[in-house]
Amino acid sequence: MSAHCQVTGRKPGFGKSVSHSHVRTNRRWDPNIQRKTYYLPSEGRRVTLTLSAKGIKTVDRDGIEAVVARLRARGVKL
Repeated sequence: MSAHCQVTGRKPGFGKSVSHSHVRTNRRWDPNIQRKTYYLPSEGRRVTLTLSAKGIKTVDRDGIEAVVARLRARGVKL
């Protein structure tokens, strides 16, 4: 599963870890990505979305129907 939120578009950030001796190595900060299944009453079926924690809050606030409509307007196939 890729670390990418379908609703907010959050993805990993990249940078360097700096040790005590100041040796720099590559690292990445992954967002809190989870797979959530929601029921769409208008279609009578369930959809599974890959969401960040903020994406889950967005779905709770706006409703799954509005979020799915926005995703489809962007061209995401669900």
